Amino acid sequence: MPKRVRANGFARPVKTRRDYESAAAVAKRLSNQSDRDSAAERRLQSLLKELDQYEDLEDELTDDPDDLSYSGPHRRWTDNGSGDS
Repeated sequence: MPKRVRANGFARPVKTRRDYESAAAVAKRLSNQSDRDSAAERRLQSLLKELDQYEDLEDELTDDPDDLSYSGPHRRWTDNGSGDS
């Protein structure tokens, strides 16, 4: 198992709700540390910036009923299900 590398000050982009919740937990943990080094401080700032960007993106989304309905794969008109080839 590889050793854990120290934080380099950069955060991954937050793209999903799960990413947001994980990043928020890490940011909270980092903010509670009183003896942060400069790399941890840069990572905290980067996480906060990514969290803000995600929140802004989430606020821009509209609650269009068509978007909230079925989000799975859609069948093509050629998929008639009759089984003839």
